[in-house]
Amino acid sequence: MSTGWRLRIVHRTHVCYEGSARASYNEARMTPPTLHRQSVLETRISTDVPAPMWAYSDYWGTRVSSFDIQAPHHELVIRAQATVETRPAATPARPLPWAALRERAASGRLLEFRTPTKRTAVDETLAATARQRTADADPLEAAAEIASWVSDRVAYVPGATEVQTSAQEAWDKSQGVCQDMAHLTVALLREVGLPARYVSGYLHPEPEAQPGDEAACESHAWVEYWAGEWLACDPTTRAQVGERHVIVATGRDYGDVPPLKGIYHGAPSSTMDVTVAVARLA
Repeated sequence: MSTGWRLRIVHRTHVCYEGSARASYNEARMTPPTLHRQSVLETRISTDVPAPMWAYSDYWGTRVSSFDIQAPHHELVIRAQATVETRPAATPARPLPWAALRERAASGRLLEFRTPTKRTAVDETLAATARQRTADADPLEAAAEIASWVSDRVAYVPGATEVQTSAQEAWDKSQGVCQDMAHLTVALLREVGLPARYVSGYLHPEPEAQPGDEAACESHAWVEYWAGEWLACDPTTRAQVGERHVIVATGRDYGDVPPLKGIYHGAPSSTMDVTVAVARLA
């Protein structure tokens, strides 16, 4: 039986401005929380340009580090490091019957995860097909069918889409990255009656990684759906969400959980280079 992993994540973002930025205002969502499946041992966010930093939890419960830089600067480096102990995925409880689930999801916070957003909208033809494919399934079977369907339909092709690509566009192109597969899965889960949310975090790419093994990777995205409790699926890798996954944030779609967003005054444009290293420590 697996006993869980200890992971160290180093997320480095290097912003270069074309000219001088007179001031910049930034929000970083790179701090994993302690949850039922993960315990955070250490987190730290730092910048190469000295700046006071404020931390708070946003509406969705994500830890946000906010900072502004008033001195002129040509570049900015944000380094986020965390050490997290993860646990295996628990066996899900028996799902609620559809009638009870739909009644619970008709109001309150769950309703927010039933409502389509711009990134998670699909046309009625695709929605109807999803409902037809899951007509005789219970909630867990329906979620598994949709995640598998998305995995079969959308090929993982880096660079095939942009950050604003919608679920329908990813479906039509049959190509995308983990963000697109998560948006599409969330969209279809909502269409069949399951509250669903977008999850942002990290994944060690090697299922058989041993202590000391480090991998260069990227931020990862997967999905959670509610069937009496929040359950996870990863349509990009088809892997069980467990020891290799570290959650940072959840929301309606990517727009609620970007690792870094901000504005600046001065330079006409900027470029961003991001590196992520995930190491298994134990």
